Amino acid sequence: MRFTAFLMAAGLAASSLTYSPVTHANVDQLVASVCDYVAADDKNRLRKKLKDARIKLRAIYDGVSCNGNSLLRTAMLSNAQDVGVYLVKQMPRESLSAAESDGQTVMQWAESQGLAESPIAAEISARAN
Repeated sequence: MRFTAFLMAAGLAASSLTYSPVTHANVDQLVASVCDYVAADDKNRLRKKLKDARIKLRAIYDGVSCNGNSLLRTAMLSNAQDVGVYLVKQMPRESLSAAESDGQTVMQWAESQGLAESPIAAEISARAN
């Protein structure tokens, strides 16, 4: 009797689990949302979106491009200070000093764009050292 109740409970638990395969549309929507939240300087929604998707920022940073720019570059261009500092704190130090797709590091790019004095650039410099 007890074993039967256990099997029924296990069956109910298993049937309540849902599997949601990752599709190209889901990934595109996630990337669009992440880019929107970075540009809007909405750190709370960005964190919630990543948490709900069970994705760590450092796992997707290299693969996400917002209008041809990395997430940090997008934050700098949008003057998204809160999100930019959050991104810097979540990234490994090696990634902050690594060259991006155009061969420049974020700091080299920031200097060429006149953004080297931004709080995001200051956080990158402080963390990289």
